[in-house]
Amino acid sequence: MNERPMIDLGSEKLLSLSAETQFAPNGIVSRTLFRSDNSRTVLFGFSEGQELTEHTSTQHALIQILSGECEFSLAGKLHSLKTNDMLYMPPNLPHAVKATKQFSMLLTLSRPAEKTATLPATRVLLASQP
Repeated sequence: MNERPMIDLGSEKLLSLSAETQFAPNGIVSRTLFRSDNSRTVLFGFSEGQELTEHTSTQHALIQILSGECEFSLAGKLHSLKTNDMLYMPPNLPHAVKATKQFSMLLTLSRPAEKTATLPATRVLLASQP
């Protein structure tokens, strides 16, 4: 997924997701729409029967089903998704997807905020002024 994004961060752009969605016979087509330092949005078109085997991501994932139907396995639990469904996946959750019918989805990935070191509480003693 290292292709050049369709959206340039320096200017506005209007896209028709249905017009931009591509399908390949017996395949999966992915197109990067947007990429920034913290997030990425990818448009997918799956032919019926195509699947991505179980994997994980270190990022937050928001999945919007644009058309068709699929089965998402999340940590071993199967979910049937259809047009207009939305799914959130936290980082590091094992997941897989299979197209039960031709379907398209929009995947938005965002990096978790960096955790800042928490400093222990300190007591400040003020010296009294004479």
